Amino acid sequence: MGATRRRFTLEFRTEAAHRVIDTGRTVRDVARELSVVENSLSKWVRDERRRMESVAGTSEEPLTPAERSELVRLRRENDELQKDLAFLGKAAAYFASNPPKQRDLR
Repeated sequence: MGATRRRFTLEFRTEAAHRVIDTGRTVRDVARELSVVENSLSKWVRDERRRMESVAGTSEEPLTPAERSELVRLRRENDELQKDLAFLGKAAAYFASNPPKQRDLR
């Protein structure tokens, strides 16, 4: 039976690429450390360098490591809040469609 394919989030790929870009370590070393395929990490690094170059052409500066980690934290927090909001919306719709009966109010 074949192994299931691992999927990585955008945040993980970006952080992995910056481990290579910011520290000057080799792709091979970082790939071993993170247990990812070397070719995948090379592609992530190439894509991130292209993104950084395109941002350099604009008035924006690339994110510092502190800003990048804060962005990752805020994205995670945003995802959690979106899930909570969706759940509360479903709960409100359920209770609106099933009002309590008079005997349940006593």
